[in-house]
Amino acid sequence: MGYKVHLTETCDEDRPHLITHVAPTPATTADEKLVEPIHDDLKQAQLLPSQHLLDSGYVTSQTLARSEKEGIEVIGPTRADCKWQASVSKGFESRHFAIDWEAKQATCPEGHTSHSWTPTIDNQKNEIIKIRFSTKDCQACPSQTPCTHSQSRVPRRLLSIRPRAQYEARHSARERQTTQTFNKQYAARSGIEATISQGVRAFGMRRSRSIGLAKTSLQHLGIAAAKSAGACHGMARWG
Repeated sequence: MGYKVHLTETCDEDRPHLITHVAPTPATTADEKLVEPIHDDLKQAQLLPSQHLLDSGYVTSQTLARSEKEGIEVIGPTRADCKWQASVSKGFESRHFAIDWEAKQATCPEGHTSHSWTPTIDNQKNEIIKIRFSTKDCQACPSQTPCTHSQSRVPRRLLSIRPRAQYEARHSARERQTTQTFNKQYAARSGIEATISQGVRAFGMRRSRSIGLAKTSLQHLGIAAAKSAGACHGMARWG
């Protein structure tokens, strides 16, 4: 079985960069599944950060909402909206709709309110809300083309969104990642790439010397300890 390792490292400018968490997993484990366990482990060790810089594979609406609730600001690029409306210049994507969470209604850019609001579970077992608009409104709408390509006899728009906390956290993150402040903050994450490169080239991190996740984990912990010890020695030498 193949493995991959997830590293968490401090990135304070005036302090040595230390690895605070190591999480080897089977290669098939999705990155997004590791964020909550990593935060739990860091909290137990009293090392929970106020900001966590993550690669896009770890950043989901669930991660953003859950971390925000725990007082952690996740900084990382969110996944792009995969709906066709988001890929064309004049398409009406979800952010163009006004959501009234209390009334459980959405209003489209043309001012029409939704016909139904149905909480459900998608194929990936994620909570979503399906919002449908009236066929009467959509059929006569002048903006039908950039809004829906429905193949039904009478087309109408179907909007699928996440629950409120996840929806708002994702939209806030997408707006934030277009700013210069985000670029400056996220640039600090480049240090972990150098750490991974050093682990691979100098310590053979990608080649396990043992069979099984437990022994592979022990190997990775030793590599992380050696790297962090070297960082502290370098700071003392240059201080």
